[in-house]
Amino acid sequence: MPSSYATSTHSSSVQTAQSISQQIGSRVRNMAQLGQPTVDIELDEANHGPNAKYVTSYSTMDEIKGTVHVTAQTDTRFEDLEIAFIGETHVYVDRITSTPSLSGRTEATHRFLTLKQPLGRDDFPTPRIFLARKTYSFPFTFTIPTQLLPRACSHSVSSDHVRNTHLMLPPSLGDPSLAGFGGTLLDDLAPEMSKIVYGIKVRLASLRETDGTVYFLAEKFKKVRVKPAFEEQPPLTVDPSDQEYRIRQAKTIKKGLFKGKLGTLTAQSAQPKALVIPGARTTGAPAITTMAKVLLRFDPADESNPPPRLGSLATKMKVSTFFSSMPRPSFPTRSALSYDLTQGVYSETINLSTLCIASAPWEKRSSSENPASESLVRRDSGISDCSTGPTADDTFNAGILPASKHYKGGPFYTAEILVPITLPMTKNFLPTFHSCLVSRMYTLTLQLSAHAPGVADPSLGLKVPIQICAEGSDTGNENARARNAEMRMVSEADDLLRPRSFAPPPPPMGVDDLPPRYAAFGQVGVANVR
Repeated sequence: MPSSYATSTHSSSVQTAQSISQQIGSRVRNMAQLGQPTVDIELDEANHGPNAKYVTSYSTMDEIKGTVHVTAQTDTRFEDLEIAFIGETHVYVDRITSTPSLSGRTEATHRFLTLKQPLGRDDFPTPRIFLARKTYSFPFTFTIPTQLLPRACSHSVSSDHVRNTHLMLPPSLGDPSLAGFGGTLLDDLAPEMSKIVYGIKVRLASLRETDGTVYFLAEKFKKVRVKPAFEEQPPLTVDPSDQEYRIRQAKTIKKGLFKGKLGTLTAQSAQPKALVIPGARTTGAPAITTMAKVLLRFDPADESNPPPRLGSLATKMKVSTFFSSMPRPSFPTRSALSYDLTQGVYSETINLSTLCIASAPWEKRSSSENPASESLVRRDSGISDCSTGPTADDTFNAGILPASKHYKGGPFYTAEILVPITLPMTKNFLPTFHSCLVSRMYTLTLQLSAHAPGVADPSLGLKVPIQICAEGSDTGNENARARNAEMRMVSEADDLLRPRSFAPPPPPMGVDDLPPRYAAFGQVGVANVR
């Protein structure tokens, strides 16, 4: 499973397009002169069903089975036939600067997956000549891996967690001919600047007798859609300086023009449970839903002031696709785009729902129920205290927010709103993922409005991270269970056949008894003890 990065910079996209067009035209003409054999890639009907228009989705541990058919118009000698399942990332970033010499386009290609079908001598005709107008068939079978090999992410990273995330199999992205579910093509909200493509690639090679060089008689590539399984990751730790998120917001409410303050309204939310996409080839799947929670607190300026009447709560989903022409050592952030010209981001916002929350009840609480704010770990303020008091998450789960800075003691009011989040079926939502060059992230926006006696009704906006995960297919899960059971049986057999010693344990090792290439702490020159 080799990994490769290829990066190039062009000052003019027009010249690049013309160059590529000339290369393709020249290659097609050369192949036509050589009498190019016909190569056809056929997937098994059991994989994609009898409907030819049905686009198959493959998931983790699914098998891709099919047959390659080769037909030559004339007797054609060949050297080798290669059948591979590959995965590649293609990215380009347009750089626009005030200096013309620095402007242009940077492109990158990363082949992160290559699985080759083993073919032996008995699979080829002897001698290696394709007879004219005779069709030769070569079956193949590939299994979608659960993760990539370490060589797929060979660049430096800031942590092991980033490395492990980059080694997760990314989903197909950015191809309008494949994006969707089943036979329905849907927009996956990806820009043209980033594509993740999987497919079966066939190359027929021959040996030129004049100089002994290898050249390709024919090439064929058939794209397939891959939707790997993604488990829910730990909640994102929000940096208070990150403008992408706003976990908590407070706003002062006035009675009217020159009439004083009514109080302070505070809203806070947290990352909800992940949305889970059903497995590949699932039929009759239910709606993809989760539940978000918003806590409200009203600190009145005077004990006699009632809480404001609540109005509506609108929810939106912000879909962000980050892409880079250079391997990234850490997770992408919008703040890095201002100084790193090799990165870019494309975002779209999807309206989800608007709820009327006028009937949400306020609960009056006494000052004794106010959480001790001085011992809280506040995500929104960045203030931390190592004392053993309640944390902000504890108070959020308990349904009571910390007081605002205008709270002067006395009674206050709290409310809790549960917000259902449902993904629309008109878009193709991909799981949250991070690869070496492309990332997909989601932000849930909660816009709350209230009615006040003042000139304008107050509005509070929260922006919290949200994950989208994906289940595996039924056949993929079954194959994974069978593989795990087989590995357990092999491990148990090895343990059973392993020789056992009933001798007393050896005494503790001294410095001279250390294993080879082991250095004792505080010792020098003992690394090569034998």
